[in-house]
Amino acid sequence: MQAGIPEILYEDNHLIFVNKPHGWLVHGDYTKDATLGDWLKLYIKKKYQKPGEVFLGTIHRLDRPVGGIMVFARTSKALERMNKLFSEKKVKKVYQAIIPKKPEKEKGVLLNWIWKNSEKNKVELSEFQANQEWKQAETHFQTIGNYGKFQLIQLIPITGRPHQLRAQLAYIGLPIIGDLKYGSKISIPHGNLALQCVSLSFQHPVTKDEIEIKLKKVKWNI
Repeated sequence: MQAGIPEILYEDNHLIFVNKPHGWLVHGDYTKDATLGDWLKLYIKKKYQKPGEVFLGTIHRLDRPVGGIMVFARTSKALERMNKLFSEKKVKKVYQAIIPKKPEKEKGVLLNWIWKNSEKNKVELSEFQANQEWKQAETHFQTIGNYGKFQLIQLIPITGRPHQLRAQLAYIGLPIIGDLKYGSKISIPHGNLALQCVSLSFQHPVTKDEIEIKLKKVKWNI
């Protein structure tokens, strides 16, 4: 279920950054609910009084129950170059999540092999590569502090595998609050997760300026 209104964080002629509320779709699915892309196209069309179809390129995604910063391309040139930056791992993504308790270490690296079961829309993790379908997943983490009776943690994914952060935290016995699919015993309204992207940084694909977009205030509805 959608909750909240997307917030435009930054825009120029090539890119647009938006704070995606938890519960919003990035891509359309069987629910036929409006997507974040639909909302952004309408926003651009109205603001810039654009006739005809608005171009908007989807570069990456966040799962529906996850919130936070996303960047979209406003031109085909920016889309092509941003796809290259993501594929070359030149985009730094920082997430925050709420987990049940502190990890054994305050900071460290989560390194596993991951395989997606498409039928179940769930991933499995292993300490070794069983076959070529298993891909390596790497995440750096650091604890931030308490959030009530829970723990707030920062996560920097080096790879971008499906459900990577969710599965890796569950694998060490610390499923993200609200993530019932991966073992959390605590639910959040509308099936959302206590996980959001709080920062994106990279070299602008056209201007070549170093750009960093952060959430000024991270809000949790749990």
